[in-house]
Formats: sequence, structure tokens, C-alpha cells
Amino acid sequence: MALEFLKHDVNANPSQPLLLHPAGEILGRIGSLETRLARNEREVDAAQAVRFRVFVEEMKAQLPPDAMRLRRDVDVFDSFCDHLLVIDRAIEGDVEDQIVGTYRVLRQQVAMSHGGFYSASEFEIGPMLERHSDKQFMELGRSCVLPAYRTKRTVELLWQGNWAYALRHGIGAMFGCASFPGVRPEEHALALSFLHHNVKVSGEWAVSARPELHREMDLMPREGVDARKALAAMPPLIKGYLRLGAMIGEGAVVDQAFNTTDVLVVLPIAAISARYINYYGADAGRFAS
Repeated sequence: MALEFLKHDVNANPSQPLLLHPAGEILGRIGSLETRLARNEREVDAAQAVRFRVFVEEMKAQLPPDAMRLRRDVDVFDSFCDHLLVIDRAIEGDVEDQIVGTYRVLRQQVAMSHGGFYSASEFEIGPMLERHSDKQFMELGRSCVLPAYRTKRTVELLWQGNWAYALRHGIGAMFGCASFPGVRPEEHALALSFLHHNVKVSGEWAVSARPELHREMDLMPREGVDARKALAAMPPLIKGYLRLGAMIGEGAVVDQAFNTTDVLVVLPIAAISARYINYYGADAGRFAS
């Protein structure tokens, strides 16, 4: 399925995705790896192929027949989101062959012009957005990295790209679904209970799973949760969010199609640990100016 992209310059309509970073393509670089936004339809197609390899071939997601036939994880959001790529320049071949990881990014201005955020299908995010009408939100999703590249430096590079992007667009908070493998929340009772008891959103950031989809995360009493074992049982992406200072929404959602149990991550920029702002800001700031 071909995707139609419009060409934008730096003064383009803010409700449309920005496919080229105004300060140049590169948002971060570590060794032979670099991160930047997808520039064209071919690169987005290659990112969708990476997503298919991870979500379908590895995690056993069930996509619509057309997507399965094309061997691409693709949906309607792809055509108006920005796509952050991790590229390994040490791989021989075209740039499409060098894409080893990706993140899908959706800014609030763009989302509101196209029917809303992806996460709204699982979580009641509307009240949170209304309470923070003075902030611009950014949704992160479809995060995946090929197995050989699931290293600390790849995760750091993805976050360097996200941070540069957030700085460029004046983002006040990030959020998005993060997943545990499988559709039985009880299998993740320790980790889910830790999240519920220790980092559940509250107050002005309160957000919960849609009532008809809500699955309890409070599966163990607080006193029965071993924090060290719970953190060891977390998917790396969720642990990375927690290190930055993220909170987790109330209730989980089972996604049968993707064979996952989802939680909502909420990360206000003001809550990000100062040491991480210093770490990422020192380098990513120059890419975002």
C-alpha cells in the first residue's frame, strides 16, 4: 500500500507532519548508528517492514490480511505521523537496508487535525489533555528495534532523537502505550503491581484505561512486591521510561491483535530527571536548535 506524503518546508502548516528536521537530518549519532526522521515513502515502508519483523514474526501479532500479505505493519496513522529511524551506516546497501529501529511520533497539533491520538482507542486521555491545555503533547508509539541492536546505546540514541524532536516542537509532555508480551496480565502480576503501587499517575496527570477495556494492575499487595525482582521482570522500554521519571496510567488493556498487555506511560517534560536532561540535552540540544 503506497503512502502519499506532502513535501513541507520549515514554514509549513503545523497541523501536518514535519518530514525534514529544519536543522538538518541527523538528530543524534553514536558510533555507526544515527537517528533522524524518515525523509520519504521508501524509508517509511522500510520502517514498517522492521515493525512487521518484530511485531508479527517475533511477537506473533495478527494484522489485517492486506498487511500480512505485504509483510508490513501499517495503519492509517502512518500517513500523518513522523517516523524516527535508527540507521546503522556500517551495513552495506541502501539506507532502507540500514534501518534497525524505529519510533512513531505524533504531535498534538497533527493528531487533532486527523481525528485524535492512537492511544485514545485504549485509554481515556481526553481529560488529561484538557487539564493541560497550555501544553503541547507528543505521542510515542510503535517502538521497536531488531534483536541484534537491543543495546543500551540504541535505546539512548532513540531517546536522543525523541528529546531533540521534543525540544524543537516545544513539547510539554510525552505519552504512549508500552507493552508486556502476551494477553494474560496475571503472568506479569509482579511488574504490573509494582507499577500500580509505586508510579501510578494521580492528580492533574490522572488517566485510566477505557472502562470496557480496563484490566486490574493491582494483582499483588504492596507488601508482597519485591521491587528488585519487579524491575528485573519489566520490558526494557518500560524500565527506560521509569528511569526518565515516567508515571503509569490506571489499568492495563489487553490487545489481542498484537498479543500484548498495554499500559499507558505519561512523561511530563518537567518530571524528567535532571541528570537525564543534562545527559541528553548537552548533545540533543544542538540538533534541535
